[in-house]
Amino acid sequence: MDLFAPLSLHCGAVLPNRIAKAAMEENLAGPGQLPDHRLRKLYRAWSHGGAGLLITGNVMVDARAVTGPAGVVLDARSPLEPFRAWAAAARSGGAVAWMQLNHPGRQVRADLGGVAWSPSGVGIGDGFAVPSAMSEDEIRALTGMFAASAARAVEAGFAGVQIHAAHGYLLSQFLSPLANRRTDRWGGCLENRARLLLDVVRAVRAVLPAGAALGIKLNTADFQRGGFGREDALRVVRLLADEPVDLLELSGGSAQRPVMHGAGLDERTLAREAYFLDVAREVLAAAPMPVMLTGGIRTAAGAREILDAGVAVVGLGTALAQRPSLPRDWVAGRPGPAPLPPSAARDKAAVSAAKQAAVRLLLRRTAARGHAPEATDPDAALRLDRRRRATLVPRYRAWLEART
Repeated sequence: MDLFAPLSLHCGAVLPNRIAKAAMEENLAGPGQLPDHRLRKLYRAWSHGGAGLLITGNVMVDARAVTGPAGVVLDARSPLEPFRAWAAAARSGGAVAWMQLNHPGRQVRADLGGVAWSPSGVGIGDGFAVPSAMSEDEIRALTGMFAASAARAVEAGFAGVQIHAAHGYLLSQFLSPLANRRTDRWGGCLENRARLLLDVVRAVRAVLPAGAALGIKLNTADFQRGGFGREDALRVVRLLADEPVDLLELSGGSAQRPVMHGAGLDERTLAREAYFLDVAREVLAAAPMPVMLTGGIRTAAGAREILDAGVAVVGLGTALAQRPSLPRDWVAGRPGPAPLPPSAARDKAAVSAAKQAAVRLLLRRTAARGHAPEATDPDAALRLDRRRRATLVPRYRAWLEART
């Protein structure tokens, strides 16, 4: 299949090609947790680089719960003008721009303050906040938060939104039998565990105008024994079949098993590029909506192999952080970037953290200069990331205290 063929979606929108910039956590919010000139410059580079769809890094629907101290927040009190400028920059080269909406749930660090919601109060440990089990009122409030943020994102000029229900964040926690041990209508059987996701999907669709797109990011598996697995993913996709979902992105992993960053995967899987293609094949066959697959893709040949397997959209992350112009380079016959240098760490979580830090460093350099080197030392990037975080945490906490 042609990587540069358009794709028509259920809502009536058309993606100009089959290449998407998948969400990456840029951690580049300016004061007030708002997008500023850096995110505009970064997304302008991607838009002019040739990707058909740009999905933002996860934007928080609750100011009290962020994945990092420089995470962007869009809620009912956020000024819209910075988001209008961000959306305009993302559209400037002809790309379609969607905002990814997320609540981290229990995957928030203890030093950030705020709230750590979860289905059942089951914690992660190791620097993460101690979570509290959500009440019925909080569950209803969460659904309203997603809907309010979605409506405001489209008002600001984004063509659609993606609901993040993967990678161990709050909606993914409700889906997981390890994190969700509730005995009420929100827990137990998969239909109950998926109830919140379906409620959020319906609430968001109800506020979106005609022509606005709705996507979902879902794990094929969380790669934990007794957790959310392939059969669960298949059943969730069947539950979503009757919902107006325009694009389903498949990924995998969580903070506890960060396989979405390649940590812990065997050499054969890493060399093949598409980390989750094998586990996604059954889901692909069952999905009535177009499917996007993300994880490890960096060459045009690898991207075409994924399309030939029945995937509709190829999601690129690290490779586009290394080279924002990658889709245009593929058109010109130029190869993709080499993989990032490996971390010297032995622990899987440390390897993942170092790779994420390296990606964020590349994004900051592009946001500052319009370009970046394609490689950087991940362990040095992690040390720099920790120093930067130490300065950002007090800023976020002071803003949150003043706001509340």
